[in-house]
Amino acid sequence: MPENYDLHCHSTASDGALSPTALVQRAHEHGVTSLALTDHDTVAGIAEAQTAAIETGIHLIPGIELSASWQNKCFHIVGLGIDPDYPPLREATLNLQIMRTERAEKIAAKLEKKRIPGALEAVKKAAGDGMITRSHFADFLLSQFHVSTQQEAFDRYLGAGKAAFVPTTWSDLELAVSWITGAGGVAVLAHPLRYKLTASWMKRLLAAFKEVGGLGIEVVTGRYNADEIKIVAAYATRFELAGSVGSDFHNPANPWVELGRIAPLPEHIKPVWELLS
Repeated sequence: MPENYDLHCHSTASDGALSPTALVQRAHEHGVTSLALTDHDTVAGIAEAQTAAIETGIHLIPGIELSASWQNKCFHIVGLGIDPDYPPLREATLNLQIMRTERAEKIAAKLEKKRIPGALEAVKKAAGDGMITRSHFADFLLSQFHVSTQQEAFDRYLGAGKAAFVPTTWSDLELAVSWITGAGGVAVLAHPLRYKLTASWMKRLLAAFKEVGGLGIEVVTGRYNADEIKIVAAYATRFELAGSVGSDFHNPANPWVELGRIAPLPEHIKPVWELLS
């Protein structure tokens, strides 16, 4: 059976709809052989996922998706093959949880001013012990019929410059990458086209990312088409970055993104899994 990698997905430990156990089981059902659990700013789901992976025979790669700031912009860095017990990373995730809770309180207050009450209680309940993300707010706005899609929630309320947007200064890019590499992992720039950078800004970002120890770039994600894959593959080649593939799966209710349903990595790109010991 050929290897089927999915190196980016989310559980209820952050903003995914499935528990780590259910996520691993679903990945197994969809033919995934190696799965990285990469919850936002937390490693809380990894132990449970590891147990489920042993039961299903999937190879679980411990991961994380860290929010990082560079040039006053927010980027997501996936860490693959990390030691989730690495003390500086553990401490960082605790600090990030405090930051996310404070941000949630500010977002809820802004929504309250727009006569949308009850957001904080709802997102805290939805997140449980996990990290509160903007996706939780999008789900809340959707459930209360303030918007008709998750994307509309970002376009109208939660995106940069919108009514309930709260700017957050995340950890510096160099620091975020150092937590990943210190934990024995490989740092990968997640979904690079989502940041809507010009080509010159993208080149500056990738040069800076590489300089601080970044080794990979997500060439294939669940939503990229052939042209987008070609664009990112060219960046991978130019900056000598290994290529990663990941669905960025969050919720089985989204028919467009599914575990393991990812285009293959272009053959001329070095696969990131060759860097994982």
